[in-house]
Amino acid sequence: MKQQYPWFESYPARMPHEINPDEFPSIPAMLETAFAQYAKNPAFIHMDKQLTFQEIDELSAQFAAYLQNKTTLKKGDRVAIQMPNVMAYPIVMFGILRAGMVVVNTNPLYTPREMEHQFNDSGAKAIVILANFASVLEKVLPHTPALEHVIISEIGDFLPLPKRLIVNSVVKYVKKMVPAYNIPKAVALRDALSEGAQLTFSKPSIQPSDIAFIQYTGGTTGVSKGAMLTHRNITANVAQMRAAMEVSLELGKELVVTALPLYHIFSLTVNCFGFFMMGGTNLLITNPRDMKAFIKDLAKYPFTAITGVNTLFNGLLNQPEFRQLNFSKLKVSVGGGMAVQAVVAENWRKVTGCELVEGYGLTESSPVLSCNPTDGTGRIGTIGIPLPSTILKIVQEDGSTAPFGEPGEIWAYGPQIMAGYWQRPEETNKVIKDGWLATGDIGIELPGGYFKIVDRKKEMILVSGFNVYPNEIEDVVAQHPKVLEVAAIGVPDPKSTEAVKIFIVKRDQSLTEDEIREYCKDNFTNYKLPKHIEFRTELPKTNVGKILRRALREEEMKKYQ
Repeated sequence: MKQQYPWFESYPARMPHEINPDEFPSIPAMLETAFAQYAKNPAFIHMDKQLTFQEIDELSAQFAAYLQNKTTLKKGDRVAIQMPNVMAYPIVMFGILRAGMVVVNTNPLYTPREMEHQFNDSGAKAIVILANFASVLEKVLPHTPALEHVIISEIGDFLPLPKRLIVNSVVKYVKKMVPAYNIPKAVALRDALSEGAQLTFSKPSIQPSDIAFIQYTGGTTGVSKGAMLTHRNITANVAQMRAAMEVSLELGKELVVTALPLYHIFSLTVNCFGFFMMGGTNLLITNPRDMKAFIKDLAKYPFTAITGVNTLFNGLLNQPEFRQLNFSKLKVSVGGGMAVQAVVAENWRKVTGCELVEGYGLTESSPVLSCNPTDGTGRIGTIGIPLPSTILKIVQEDGSTAPFGEPGEIWAYGPQIMAGYWQRPEETNKVIKDGWLATGDIGIELPGGYFKIVDRKKEMILVSGFNVYPNEIEDVVAQHPKVLEVAAIGVPDPKSTEAVKIFIVKRDQSLTEDEIREYCKDNFTNYKLPKHIEFRTELPKTNVGKILRRALREEEMKKYQ
């Protein structure tokens, strides 16, 4: 990247223009340097239990040894993880990668239909799942023949006795958060680790181009697609993120609040890998929606950094107890996954004394492409400046570069751009153009190399930082026997940025709103659920019969003006 770019003039003095994307040949090689350098530092905290870098090293190696010696899995096989932010997550995830296998992150709140698609599409041969969700897995197993191995963890697995037994008993019998399940072939994670401790872990040969993650993202075709993220993609993006963050942070001295789920690419790369490689500590928050318990955790630990989405920051600001916390150590607050609203950024600065800076990225870019500087020179309302070794440009419909200040599609180039979509070459070719990622987001370039998004992917609905694609909603709702036609759009929502609204033409006039809501609950995870349902006698269409979502959206937007 020898060329000079406008954003270089906006880089903080200590921020390099480029990183070395080949500093580490693989994620395990990257992790090993942190294990050695920060051995005695606390790496993760969960339910007041701390595990050091050395302990994470030992436990993840034990899990890798178990996978290599006690299962039929081999290098390159896919292993699904279905857990919220609990201590088992980084141990298992690091272990899978160290064994040379591929991680398939899945949302624990998926319905059986969503789980079945993702497991079969990825060809996952094993899954590590929290016991709380095993009853749903039981329903899926007959329809996922490749899934040979099931390993089950419990929330309190890494707590000392007797707290472990108490927590697991309360979760199961008092709070009744673990529905009954029967999976005869399942192995307990603690048993797997005990076995692995007696076995030899053999480091496999891993190439930078080997796939590390199949990370699923919503698909415009109505089916979620797996972005193939290589070891080089992730190690490069971690190096890029570090280069930007180290301007404000100190190695081995930071504690980051990790409330976004680690199965989300933003939290995975920035928190779990990024802060780990800086010798930082991740404070794992299992359920950030329980604001009272969340804030109690925040009060216990002098956190220096926090990442999240706009709705998380807004939710905290609306809690009186949050405003009473000590923010004297807080250095960096980063929002991503959805636009940070100006009023939230301003209130955050007033309450915490720390700027809330916005970054931008996609699953397909591992994910971070740009971020506002963390040294106080950022610009609210923008997605910041490209990270080192990243190029952004604005492209017009005809493929030419847009004149400065004119809107167009944001294209991105850098070592963090995915290898493509898993087993979907045609879909890959739609978004990868000569190495450039066509993001589908409409933006403009501003003076100083800053970028601003002016519109999003035309059909995408953004609910609390998660992508919801209308085709998936429509495809499923259309399968209801009483539905003739359906269209899905996003409408403004004060809590989640957008909410899903569906318009239905009935096939059977007895169809009710309650009937549709129950049907959707069985088929969609919460953030995909239609919040608004409207019945119509007909839907607007093109002259060839295609439903015009755009006309519906324009009609709805007039109500909010």
